Amino acid sequence: MPFFNAADGTKLYYEESGEGIPVIALAGLTRNARDFDHVAPHLPVRLIRMDYRGRGQSQWADPSSYTIPQEAADTLALLDHLGLEQAAIIGTSRGGLIAMVLAATAKDRLLGVVLNDIGPEIAPKGLRVIENYLGRNPAEDNHEDAARARARNWVHFKGVPHARWLAEVRAHYAQTVDGLVIRYDPKLREAVLEAGAQPTPDLWPLYDALGGLPLALIRGANSDLLTEACADEMLRRRPDIIRADIADRGHVPFLDEEDALDALAEWLEDLHES
Repeated sequence: MPFFNAADGTKLYYEESGEGIPVIALAGLTRNARDFDHVAPHLPVRLIRMDYRGRGQSQWADPSSYTIPQEAADTLALLDHLGLEQAAIIGTSRGGLIAMVLAATAKDRLLGVVLNDIGPEIAPKGLRVIENYLGRNPAEDNHEDAARARARNWVHFKGVPHARWLAEVRAHYAQTVDGLVIRYDPKLREAVLEAGAQPTPDLWPLYDALGGLPLALIRGANSDLLTEACADEMLRRRPDIIRADIADRGHVPFLDEEDALDALAEWLEDLHES
């Protein structure tokens, strides 16, 4: 399996497939490269996925390094490892925040950005949901039960078949003799809660740093993390943004919904023309 070393020696997993424009796919906070399994077949690009430190198949590290700036630095290290001067980013949730940090600090390395259900304002309601499950194993003992529980409890999602929920929980939890176990370092909880105890910085300058880059926003119409008001302000500041609100989806869309695929296709056209 392909790995590379971050600047501090942490061993990080990545994988790539396809040909064309290089696109780095950055997953959500607790998630991993499997986050993009559903959309990957629809993307005619060189798709590069990375597991953040402490997640998926990457090495666990000092929890104090589980920060967005460090993960942005790790993303640049991956670009350097692959010999890429530039790449586009599809950032889901946490991945979108990393993309905005990179726009503010290393914009010359970016070709364009897709923000999947994330913006410069994060709704407290959605944060509380994340804090509730972060770092904890699910109560269910097996993937089948976990998939059924997700279908019951994720009320912001409608019309999702059991097979999709099953694929999702298999990506997020490993089956052990003691039940299901999260596929990330439980100490990520400490790092996130510690960061949340600090005053919330103004993230709008990071969003504004995306100016001039081909940009798309894909939002779950029922999202509890990215409000419609925030998305509207993002559009006001960037009238050229490609925006899709995905019906019957919360945080986060799977990205293979028809409207999401249309937005991604339009974004890719912009990348080719820029």
